[in-house]
Amino acid sequence: MTDGGFTAGAPGPEPEAGAGGAALEARGLEKRFAEVEALRGLSFAVAPGELYGLVGPDGAGKTTAIRALAGLLEPDAGEARVLGRDPLTGGSEVREAIGLMPQQYSLYRDLTVAENLRFFARLYVLPRAVFEERTRRLLSITRLDRFTGRRADALSGGMYKKLALACALLHQPRVLLLDEPTNGVDPVSRRELWALLHEFVEGGMTVLVSTPYMDEAERCGRVGLIHAGRLLLEGAPRALLGGLEEEVYEVSGGEREAVEELLARLPEVRAVSPAGSRLRADVERGGGERVRAALAPLGGELRAVAPGFEDLFLSRIRREEARGAGSPAASPEAPAP
Repeated sequence: MTDGGFTAGAPGPEPEAGAGGAALEARGLEKRFAEVEALRGLSFAVAPGELYGLVGPDGAGKTTAIRALAGLLEPDAGEARVLGRDPLTGGSEVREAIGLMPQQYSLYRDLTVAENLRFFARLYVLPRAVFEERTRRLLSITRLDRFTGRRADALSGGMYKKLALACALLHQPRVLLLDEPTNGVDPVSRRELWALLHEFVEGGMTVLVSTPYMDEAERCGRVGLIHAGRLLLEGAPRALLGGLEEEVYEVSGGEREAVEELLARLPEVRAVSPAGSRLRADVERGGGERVRAALAPLGGELRAVAPGFEDLFLSRIRREEARGAGSPAASPEAPAP
């Protein structure tokens, strides 16, 4: 970012990207907590200056992956790399290259906006002149400059997240890790946070963001869909949606419970999910007319709609479950039945 914005990087020696050119790498990460397998061979890489989204439901392993990349926990197997170095042993150079915004509250709630920023500046041993200049810029781009005297516990959810983001950026990291930054944030603040992330990437920063919101996947340069500690799919959002093998329909009319029970029995229907007062159905290609005919006696109607990441995710989950049940047709090379 320029003209009062924020640019990644800081003066002095810095670790370089990994041998493959990646700023962040997860290589076969495994982590177990008692009986829970949080990560099961998770692998992905994020290029320098890329906005990568790790998208999946609660319990998918997103937080564990980010904590491993931040050097906050040691995986049971596999490797994490930040700019080519192990975050657990890379020392201060790696720590100073990382900006972390955890999912849970990480600020001192009884301190004001200005006091929280001052506290983090002391942690990073920033000279007064550097702190004042960066604080001015960060408060401006997060629109918190009018609230410097307000305590953190008096901020709205969106304003709190912006303050946490400003604190994570105060030392100008090259890599930014954000764990569900828009969770519990109003729609306007969500849009503003994503706009900020795009500005940081334009300034050369590498950003890894996790989110359970499927609609946010399209805001990323690349996406990794994660479930049960494993990567299901990875790629550019438009390319991933273009590869969906099912057709997507909105179902309206009829008595909802009866319609839903019928859809669950039809072999052409791969997945059904609620969509407000209606239903959304993923149907095998060419099966729409058969489903429409089956719904007609119940007063149900079909309308073709554009696919979204929730459809893609449900489709892939169904394939994974079929593969786990030993279905040969659920392999990546063969179409599902």
